Amino acid sequence: MTAVSSDTRVTDERGMLLRLYREIARGRALEDVVHQLVQERSFRGFFHPGRGQEGVQAAVCAALERDDYLLYAHRGLTYLTAKGMDPVEILGDFHGRVVGSTRGLGAGTVHCVDPELGIMGQGGTLGSSFTLSAGLAMASKSLGQTKVACAFFGDGASARGTFLEAGVTAKAWGLPVVWVCENNGWAVSARVQDVQGTSDIAPRARALGFHTQVVDGQDALAVYEAAREAVTQARNGVPAFIEAKTQRIDGHYTGDMQPYRDRDEVAAAKARDPLDLAGARLTELGEDPAALAQIREEARAEMTAADAAARQSPFPDGSRIHEGLWA
Repeated sequence: MTAVSSDTRVTDERGMLLRLYREIARGRALEDVVHQLVQERSFRGFFHPGRGQEGVQAAVCAALERDDYLLYAHRGLTYLTAKGMDPVEILGDFHGRVVGSTRGLGAGTVHCVDPELGIMGQGGTLGSSFTLSAGLAMASKSLGQTKVACAFFGDGASARGTFLEAGVTAKAWGLPVVWVCENNGWAVSARVQDVQGTSDIAPRARALGFHTQVVDGQDALAVYEAAREAVTQARNGVPAFIEAKTQRIDGHYTGDMQPYRDRDEVAAAKARDPLDLAGARLTELGEDPAALAQIREEARAEMTAADAAARQSPFPDGSRIHEGLWA
């Protein structure tokens, strides 16, 4: 067996971490644009910010193939950009313009979809991603495909009955699912420990027979390694589960002042910002801080340009009202 040199390992780590850093920066820059849309009332729906959790989203999507199925959660946008979706389409949905992925019929995050990239949107209720991912995985298996179905969800959604129903089926039928729990410890404004009697979600999946891992969600590279293992297991017919212990920096929605959280807790979450942690590690590996600053600036410029392009697109006309109707 040929030994892998320490230099090679460092190069591989640096290259992947740089990729993740760029995707986290892009997702955050896109969210900053959406925050502005909310503040200026260009978008009047609810937006649930993902700041602090982008490392999980970027890392898991980096481990997926282009056409693997993705059912993203409601918190943040990094899932979408990391999976390859055009930010102009994403912002087009927020603006209700025809350039959006729904061609003007969407209303923000939960309606973004791109089947060619495997991005299948969300279900109508929290917890529906469990059954939907099982269905997508069953389709993949039945058709002789190698696609996995990856579903993200929060600690609160893990208490839904669909978790058990779909989980039992996934194990019994050997479905290629990867379930990713972004456990930030808060179900809206309630501590998960208080409402579920535990702060750990992974034991439930382990009891169902899932290949289960618990990982530090603020360490993007550690999440990526866990995701690679999970995807491999799923492709081999073993349902996989990742519990990413992460931290939500902002409120449940844009404008939520978080009176239910201790200020020291929020400060501690900010101190473990995944973008900052990845940047610090890259600097240790020899990356120039100026190059990292350039990545962040490029991300901001990309999303500003995407917003301008989306705003130039027209609104849908009245002819669209009859599309998708069944009589």
